[in-house]
Amino acid sequence: MRRRRTDRTRTRAATALALAVAVGSAVGLSGCAKGESAAGAGGTISYWLWDSAQQPGYQKCADAFAAENPGLRVRITQYGWDDYWSKLTAGFIADTAPDVFTDHLGKFAQFADLGVLRPLDDLQATKDIADDDYQEGLATLWKGQDGKRYGAPKDWDTVALFYNAKMLADAGITKEQVDSAAWNPDDGGTFEKMVARLTVDAKGRRGDEPGFDKNRVKVYGMAIDHGGGDGYGQTQWSPFTGSSGTGWQYLDKNPWGTRFRFDSPDVQKTLGWYFGLVRKGYMPPYEVTAGDLDKNKQLAAGTAAMTVDGSWMISTYSGFTNAAGEKTPIGIAPTPVGPAGKRASMFNGLADSVTTNSTQPENAAKWVKFLSGQTCQDIIGNAGVVFPARRSGTELAVAYNKRERNLDVTPFTEQVSEKSTFLYPVVYYAEDIKAILGPGMNAIYIGQEPVSAMTTFNEQINLLLSQRG
Repeated sequence: MRRRRTDRTRTRAATALALAVAVGSAVGLSGCAKGESAAGAGGTISYWLWDSAQQPGYQKCADAFAAENPGLRVRITQYGWDDYWSKLTAGFIADTAPDVFTDHLGKFAQFADLGVLRPLDDLQATKDIADDDYQEGLATLWKGQDGKRYGAPKDWDTVALFYNAKMLADAGITKEQVDSAAWNPDDGGTFEKMVARLTVDAKGRRGDEPGFDKNRVKVYGMAIDHGGGDGYGQTQWSPFTGSSGTGWQYLDKNPWGTRFRFDSPDVQKTLGWYFGLVRKGYMPPYEVTAGDLDKNKQLAAGTAAMTVDGSWMISTYSGFTNAAGEKTPIGIAPTPVGPAGKRASMFNGLADSVTTNSTQPENAAKWVKFLSGQTCQDIIGNAGVVFPARRSGTELAVAYNKRERNLDVTPFTEQVSEKSTFLYPVVYYAEDIKAILGPGMNAIYIGQEPVSAMTTFNEQINLLLSQRG
């Protein structure tokens, strides 16, 4: 989903950079048509999203919108994550971008800088969107440095621990123990003890038992799929760096930071501990995952007992079955408490934006306003796929998961209510930064680079950011 990734980051970033240059040139050409636009005409509003699991819910929203707005209809197009961004960016060049699209914080700064987003404040239907109508902090994330709003809050996410409840029970670990787990970078705390206990080698010996063979592991206590560099470690190491005890933050300020802080000795010590779990045999090495075996697939296959993942993955994990068609018993626990004395989770949110390609911006704004309103957000909440930006929608999503899936998803929502979240970095040159961090973090994961290499990566990133002056 948002949130999907691939380790071909360097190639993708280079492509995005080339497209960005082209977009910049295209935007500078005043109104020259370059072909048939994907933007709707004659009352048809085009809307793009990437998450197939959410499309049915948004079709219901589109139907409700059409019923309230005679003469207007919405045409929804869904692409997978990689195709979505390449088609969208190319669409900005060729004037084939949609009227409205689902936006991501990792892309927002670049798009706003290129001038391909319409300020919602300038459109009649969306000029009165109020920050207070949504989860605290969500709406302000979508304001540019010019103070204008470029996205209407759509949904939000945090991370937690997904686990195979049977594997925990077989290891003698109770729900109370996983819920109260704590970690530290010195000996790993009760969390590492739990991960070790859940790890089983080919002869059935657990990671905390004599004779454990770390080179022949059947079940890893904790799943990992890549180094996390192309998503700032959101679903890998960010809960640990975020709770490490020194109040470490990615940037000097967020959003619109100018300097990253990966040169911090504290964060490097934390990453050393985290990737040390691979060296101990408790998390799979790169040669097992090849950087492309998603964590959820490891849990589904029974080769891992637990993992950090995002709330947008709830429906995926809850749908796991074994070869006999029996439902996999999945549980959710909060991220472990760190040396800071609290848990931590990245707080990310999506929004809907109106493009400058749209030939009917006021109609597009009506759809964006409806998407961010209570009617649509309650529809999405009742679908139980994500947590809508409005509180009422979130409550409905929590209730749906309890009622329909017998799943307690409050470990995600408690991160917000307990104010233990930190923001997804909103910066310029995001794709170029990922082109540095993606391969760099994978090199650390593999063992080709020491954690101290983060200082070099940090210098390279900050040099990029300094170019804006």
